[in-house]
Amino acid sequence: MEWIEVNGVGLRYELAGSAAQTVLLIHELGGALDSFDESVSLFQQQFRTLRYDQRGFGHSEKIRRPIAMSDMVADIIALLDRLGITTPVHATGAGVGAGITIALAARHPERVARIVIASPATYIPQELHDRLVARAAMVEREGMRCFEELSLSLSYPEVLRGNRERFDKYRLRWIANDPFCFAAINRMHMNTNLEPELQNIRCPTLVIGCRHNEIRTPAMSRRVADAIKGARYVEVDSGHFMPAETPELFAEHAIPFLRET
Repeated sequence: MEWIEVNGVGLRYELAGSAAQTVLLIHELGGALDSFDESVSLFQQQFRTLRYDQRGFGHSEKIRRPIAMSDMVADIIALLDRLGITTPVHATGAGVGAGITIALAARHPERVARIVIASPATYIPQELHDRLVARAAMVEREGMRCFEELSLSLSYPEVLRGNRERFDKYRLRWIANDPFCFAAINRMHMNTNLEPELQNIRCPTLVIGCRHNEIRTPAMSRRVADAIKGARYVEVDSGHFMPAETPELFAEHAIPFLRET
């Protein structure tokens, strides 16, 4: 792993492999580049991979101010520029990571070749805003553990915990998140609506709906696919954190799509 300062923030990243095409792996809310530990080697059989800890997460610089989706996208562009990656990259993500992928593809189409988005988080319904505000305040006040049971029961349900070692590792990493950064991203997500930007995506897109996701249901994912011109849609037995929960299944669907010409 390496560290780099771009766009005024220090990020941990890993660029690995020697293939001509690069896949950018964008982790979920509360995740880190480690979320792709079990799938990155599968991607590296075909591509060079770039994964990073978003600002506020993993080992990247922590934040204590409000941030916007534009900050998250600017971090990626600055990281690509500093690493000399000028040709279009493929990009993948789940949940909020898929939302960041959407914003990147919609706002910088010249930098993106293809995208794979699982359970994309595009907006928060107005009726849920008060709940999200309360969650952010509670996490800041009491820490991540206070919200663990409720959050993971929805995002990483029991039906997907057959690999107990995988779940336990994810759970402990999730609890270790900086609560102020976690709250800041929640507020960013609450104030972001990517729905109008879906029509601006022109690259080939695969949208994955996950049957065990009560946060972003398959129906919600299908609506995202319907709004993106030419997008392909599939449904699978996974959850909100697909790359971490079912890494082999994620690679099984993402890699063939990204290899298409």
